[in-house]
Amino acid sequence: MKEGKLIVFSAPSGSGKTTIVRHLLKQEELNLEFSISATSREKRGQEVHGKDYYYLSLKEFKNKIKTDEFLEWEEVYRDNFYGTLKEEVERIWAKGKHVIFDIDVSGGLRIKRKFPEQTLAIFVKPPDLNELVKRLKERGEESEEKISMRVSKAPAELATAPLFDEIVINSNLEDALKDAYNLVSEFLKK
Repeated sequence: MKEGKLIVFSAPSGSGKTTIVRHLLKQEELNLEFSISATSREKRGQEVHGKDYYYLSLKEFKNKIKTDEFLEWEEVYRDNFYGTLKEEVERIWAKGKHVIFDIDVSGGLRIKRKFPEQTLAIFVKPPDLNELVKRLKERGEESEEKISMRVSKAPAELATAPLFDEIVINSNLEDALKDAYNLVSEFLKK
């Protein structure tokens, strides 16, 4: 099986990483495919198993940890696990494509450590914490309690930015999209 490259996008919730990843996936010349993460959390809204996430029960998730089926995993919130299944990356590489991730900072850095030469790790930074709170509220997907939980994690996540290969500041979406495209395009040419 031919191994491709790994493109990691990480950031605090509300930074815009998902918007950037979706934009890059539409750029056919980049030959990217999205790595669908596994999670033990409940579906939100219109999310679909096998498209948005692989939804696993807590027991299933823990069993896959025991049998070493994850490239990386983390308990992000209590009994709320997220991770990348090894078979997901292998599935994408078997198609001759590069893998793009939209994952938390810990997972992103773990992938970079495991595949240092094959991985481009990009941190998406919001202009400031106030903007982050505003974006999370505008989503209208989560309770105030969940938003507060996400915001309380943001300073620690922002502190990891220097550990990434590149930082894209998302104060203007068009500029952030261009910056991300250029970084990914250059990396894939190497």
